[in-house]
Amino acid sequence: MSMATRTDTQSPAPDGADSHGLIRVHGARENNLKDVSVEIPKRRLTVFTGVSGSGKSSLVFDTIAAESQRLINETYSAFVQGFMPTLARPEVDVLDGLTTAITVDQQRMGADPRSTVGTATDANAMLRILFSRLGEPHIGPPSAYAFNVPSVRASGAITVERGAKKAVKATFTRTGGMCTRCEGRGAVSDIDLTQLYDDSKSLAEGAITVPGYTGGGWNSRLYSESGFVDPDKPIRKYTKKELHDFLHREPTRMKIAGINMTYEGLIPRIQKSMLSKDKEAMQPHIRAFVERAVTFTTCPECDGTRLSEGARSSKIKKISIADACAMQISDLAEWVRGLAEPTVAPLLTALQQSLDSFVEIGLGYLALDRPAGTLSGGEAQRVKMIRHLGSSLTDVTYVFDEPTTGLHPHDIQRMNDLLLRLRDKGNTVLVVEHKPQTIAIADHVVDLGPGAGTAGGTVCFEGTVEGLRAGDTVTGRHLGDRAALKETVRKPTGTLEIRGATSHNLQSVDVDIPLGVLCVVTGVAGSGKSSLVHGSIPAGAGVVSVDQGAIKGSRRSNPATYTGLLDPIRKAFAKTNGVKPALFSANSEGACPTCNGAGVIYTDLAMMAGVATTCEECEGKRYQASVLEYHLGGRDISEVLAMSVNEAEEFFGTGEAHTPAAQRVLGRLADVGLGYLSLGQPLTTLSGGERQRLKLATHMAEKGGVYVLDEPTAGLHLADVEQLLGLLDGLVDSGKSVIVVEHHQAVMAHADWIIDLGPGAGHDGGRIVFEGTPADLVAAPSTLTGEHLATYVGA
Repeated sequence: MSMATRTDTQSPAPDGADSHGLIRVHGARENNLKDVSVEIPKRRLTVFTGVSGSGKSSLVFDTIAAESQRLINETYSAFVQGFMPTLARPEVDVLDGLTTAITVDQQRMGADPRSTVGTATDANAMLRILFSRLGEPHIGPPSAYAFNVPSVRASGAITVERGAKKAVKATFTRTGGMCTRCEGRGAVSDIDLTQLYDDSKSLAEGAITVPGYTGGGWNSRLYSESGFVDPDKPIRKYTKKELHDFLHREPTRMKIAGINMTYEGLIPRIQKSMLSKDKEAMQPHIRAFVERAVTFTTCPECDGTRLSEGARSSKIKKISIADACAMQISDLAEWVRGLAEPTVAPLLTALQQSLDSFVEIGLGYLALDRPAGTLSGGEAQRVKMIRHLGSSLTDVTYVFDEPTTGLHPHDIQRMNDLLLRLRDKGNTVLVVEHKPQTIAIADHVVDLGPGAGTAGGTVCFEGTVEGLRAGDTVTGRHLGDRAALKETVRKPTGTLEIRGATSHNLQSVDVDIPLGVLCVVTGVAGSGKSSLVHGSIPAGAGVVSVDQGAIKGSRRSNPATYTGLLDPIRKAFAKTNGVKPALFSANSEGACPTCNGAGVIYTDLAMMAGVATTCEECEGKRYQASVLEYHLGGRDISEVLAMSVNEAEEFFGTGEAHTPAAQRVLGRLADVGLGYLSLGQPLTTLSGGERQRLKLATHMAEKGGVYVLDEPTAGLHLADVEQLLGLLDGLVDSGKSVIVVEHHQAVMAHADWIIDLGPGAGHDGGRIVFEGTPADLVAAPSTLTGEHLATYVGA
């Protein structure tokens, strides 16, 4: 039923309150949007499509959601606003009819070691209250069951100043549930002594293998000449006292070779000098040593549960809070159902609803004690959705960023039902999405394009899904695309044997992964794909692993600096102009002095929203004026950084600017489908899929024989998937082995070999349910993947 017919049935002229059925956007110019104007129906499901980089996120997140958030923040007092993130008004002429927006994005959750699925949702808090009421023996308030709260005891006098001063004796105690040994982390770091010294040698023979302690330097003389140990005796023959003095002795002032020095045991000395430093800042050989020497083992005291003995001893029906958090959520939901205790009935109802939402959204296979940092982007997004499912708010705008990422076709159906349920409660649901399965359920579609980057940013189509299919846009043409199974598959050149893999939920899996072919690992979310691929394939020589984790980089980093492309460009400029390369770095000597090479000036307005303004001196170009007088092939450095990858590839290909080193990097960026990115675009503005492809382009230069990719189609438009398949084929044809964890049916159909995990998720998964060619899987579909793939290729 369209909007028009609804208003007609009520009355010829809708009254004021009912006429606001649309969100109107006029003249949006954020990022690459070119004066976009759209009207989005409220209380409907609108899907935004378009190739990667066409401006979907700019319109939905950076314009509509950002302005809604800013307007809400403005309703608070200036004092409260001081504690909120500062938002500038988006570049848009008119934004009308906005409602409160809730965005659910794919940012990974914080990897704080104490953050778990239970603490990220409200489930842990409710369980703690439950145990503090019903647990036997009773050990204290809810905080006594929290592994983030340490126990505190204090006593002493406090002075109260009121009229006559008087001192009051006070004691303060707080019972927390944190395990004292591992401080609530569940793991303790241990030092592997075999990495520090070779116990068959004596000190004189160079037993210490720590970097910097070999040879006859002061570090090694400190131990051999201290007099505490015999330098000519092999370490394994030391007495207990000698070994203690060598490894653990407290700092002792003494003279060694006539010089005053402080002697201390090897372990505390290394801990101070190496282990307490930031790993990222170390030299490579020292970082490698630290990674070898420090091992994390399960805390022996709390057995990895993070909780103190008291918290573990208190039980309800023989189950402690540690047992409850370790259960699979679907099992925990059943257990909670069995507790009928009228005194805490409202709490039980709320807890049940929360746990049921997990199961409903397809995360029933998680456990509450799973560290939040180990969730994939798709899982993290669904965990965030749980909070909104039970909400009784209506007339809210929900904004989702590719909610189907990381979902098997079987799970997409459930996600679609959830989106429709949110809409039916009277909410406006906006979804940025590429999968045809989800586009199909839209009430309204906005297709952006036609291309990416500067070639995108306009609206190509607005209307129904049928209209999109019939229309002549890139998305419309590809919507019915179905990849066919390959006529012939490549023969493996060898195999990678995995035997008895048990990480996470894998149930002693034995599998031979064929090498020299395109091998796809698939299965429903939570079936153990990543555990198998990342946990069991030995990382190291010849294995290049590209995941979806965030790229480390500040707002000064861009594709040119990240891929190492800037070095050959700087050298080419320097050589042509006879000056030094550092001038052509905006983070070094060539930086504009006013904005320090950032291109913008950040003004902090204390209580109010801070403002970023383009630097007036360099006009956002980041360089000193004098640097821009040097040219290469008729262009200055800021013009080169403003080029897209495709333009730059042409520019550095011929003529005066001919730079083979730069061309190689640009060629790889174009191969992974990032031809539209400008070289100087800040990394912080890239989407998840773009970041992963940028990593892939960077890694392609490495001499790896095996490539492990984690959902490379994330954030890719149907039209771009073909290009990615071409790239994967190219890698395989050049003699590499490619292993892909993937849900996209086009990639499955294109595979030479499929390994399907399942049959379900969590403890219902972790087994190999099929291995063979895609054709065999489609011919006799015995698994969920097989059924969906058969439907997809029209078998």
